Amino acid sequence: MLRRFSLYGFLKNQQYYDYSLVLALLAMQLDYATIGLLVGVREGAAALLEIPSGVLADRTGRRRAMLVSLGGYILSFALFGSAGLLAEAGQIAGLPLVGLLMLAMLLFAVGDAFRSGTHKAMIFSWLRNQGREDERTAVYGYTRSWSKLGSALSVLIACGIIWWTGDFILVFFFAIAPYLLNMLNLATYPAEVDEIRAEKETLGSLSRALWQSLKCAVKRRPLRRLVIEAMGFDGFFKASKDYLQPVLFAAALPLSARLFAHAGLNEAQRSVVLLGPVYVTLFLLSALASRHAHRVVRALGGSYERASRELWAALAIVFGVLLWALRVELASVAIAGFIALYVVQNLWRPVLLSRLDRVSDGAEGATILSIESQARSLFTLALAPLLGALVDHVRASGDAGPFWPVPAIGFALAFSFWLLGARGDLGASTQAAR
Repeated sequence: MLRRFSLYGFLKNQQYYDYSLVLALLAMQLDYATIGLLVGVREGAAALLEIPSGVLADRTGRRRAMLVSLGGYILSFALFGSAGLLAEAGQIAGLPLVGLLMLAMLLFAVGDAFRSGTHKAMIFSWLRNQGREDERTAVYGYTRSWSKLGSALSVLIACGIIWWTGDFILVFFFAIAPYLLNMLNLATYPAEVDEIRAEKETLGSLSRALWQSLKCAVKRRPLRRLVIEAMGFDGFFKASKDYLQPVLFAAALPLSARLFAHAGLNEAQRSVVLLGPVYVTLFLLSALASRHAHRVVRALGGSYERASRELWAALAIVFGVLLWALRVELASVAIAGFIALYVVQNLWRPVLLSRLDRVSDGAEGATILSIESQARSLFTLALAPLLGALVDHVRASGDAGPFWPVPAIGFALAFSFWLLGARGDLGASTQAAR
């Protein structure tokens, strides 16, 4: 099963569009505020669907939920690609284009909502059935590392597509094939990972299960604190990580102009000079971080809470360096800072999910993890349009380093959570929570 779990992550991360999504939207003549709005629409829709999708996964079958997820992604990719080609041909612009992209984001949100939490719950169910609960962090870190290796390969494929086509748009269509293959992979999963409850489901029973899970998340203090931490760490990471793309784009153009002065390349082709090497390095380091996250916990005396506090401190340092580098427009340091941001997040995620599983009931695993994912989505929903508007404002004012507001807010958040953790306000033990 570990091979199939790892293959799922490897194929799921063949997201050839992901490393140039912002650049593709900018090529459609959108500004950062509109891009932030589109991200907010995606996260808001995902937030609305998160908990119901988790309940449905737990009550009607996690494998079915995953197939719905992959179907949503595939339709989204097709719509993104079609809208981009129409925009490039001058056949659609303004509100009609934004409306079409919003529909694509809504379909993407369906994919996210039915996926997030569900596959992790399947892994944790299998571990419980095998009597290997103590291996949560190591096993999840291992499968996540394969996801990051898939991301590293997908960067190379994406850069090859962009170099070949000279376009940021066509990569959306190429992403469809690996998602179809993943449907076949999921079909080989055993029925035991579903953990479907025996009683007949009705709308009322689903609603009651949803309400009980919400009460659990709000009333159970350790779980509530973990959800708040996830909002601050992963929610902001999701809203800020893609600002690496315009930083890379701006740095790549003068470099590629020197390297390929007479090659006649367009801007999209020239961007891959840095896009490829940086993202490959980023994901390889992220894979190592995920695989060895359990060693961080072990090195800190086996304390998940202490590991979380130290990672909050590391995040504050990274955002502090990014703030300085983006303010003075030192691209090399800023790029290194974004790479460090991904590494810290991939150390953090296995630790957080292990802490969540320790305070969750096994039969409601997907629902609890969907509650956590919904909280992250709501936080990203609030932040993404704000960050985009701030960047547009700084750019319009002519100030140097227009992206510096992003790490400024990130530093304030990370430092606040580290301070709360150091005081013990976020340090409730999960050891005896169940």
